[in-house]
Amino acid sequence: MPDTTLLLSPEVREALDARRPVVALESTIIAHGLPRPRNLAVAEELEGLVRSGGAVPATVAVLDGRAHVGLDKDQVERIAGDPSVRKLGHRDLASALATGASGATTVSATAFLAARAGIRVFATGGLGGVHRDWTRAQDESADLRLLAQTRITVVCAGVKSILDVPATLQRLETLGVGILGYGTEHFPGFYLTSSGEPVDWTVRTPEEVAAVMTAQDALGGPEAALIVANPVPEAEQLDPELHDRVLAEALSDCREQGISGQAVTPFLLGELMRRTDGASLEANLAAVRGNVRLAARIAAAR
Repeated sequence: MPDTTLLLSPEVREALDARRPVVALESTIIAHGLPRPRNLAVAEELEGLVRSGGAVPATVAVLDGRAHVGLDKDQVERIAGDPSVRKLGHRDLASALATGASGATTVSATAFLAARAGIRVFATGGLGGVHRDWTRAQDESADLRLLAQTRITVVCAGVKSILDVPATLQRLETLGVGILGYGTEHFPGFYLTSSGEPVDWTVRTPEEVAAVMTAQDALGGPEAALIVANPVPEAEQLDPELHDRVLAEALSDCREQGISGQAVTPFLLGELMRRTDGASLEANLAAVRGNVRLAARIAAAR
């Protein structure tokens, strides 16, 4: 029988028992989102930002068939340095645990395991969503349905701008997932400060987010997530004209080369990084840092 017991690090377990603030962090950005050795430095930096905000970091991963919530130094180094570490969404968790695999968790897997551990706040870069050309391929990220069933607050910079943002927002509305614009009346565009799409609700302090979370709990009802859409600062965003031009070129190449399905996202993200000389990666990291800082403040305000 696979062991489905969550392994909480001593620091995370102690913090949860004492009702101190904890922030969940995904591990896919460490294993698959950044070049080595920078990925390890960023992983350590993000955990440090959580601590400086008064919370305990809980990086999530699966190691040798065991789900971990909170990693020690050696485990973080393993996720960052082992090329055999797989990418695990929520649907992959049972297989990974049963076969003894090791993997870095995506948004859906991290949100699921963090919520199961009792963590209410999760910081990431950008969410998955509805892909362009959905009417033809019906390609939609597993993040959306999982968040519709998981009571966790996700601080992010919107959804990846390579996706169909209006369709994703419509889908989140249909699924009953609440969205708060943090200090903005427009949904962020991941690499960009704004996608141009409006949000229905704007909050301006961590305490206001915490109040929404409290009201959500008091109301009961479906166990849906709350998305806190936190835009990357304008000074650190990718140049919008460069973004639009490069994305249009990459989408054209994608169609010409017949790239489809799960291969689309990594291809487009890779082309954005290559054709912007790494500027898209820096904007991504700026967004992640801002989200982690804000998530720590929200967890501390609970």
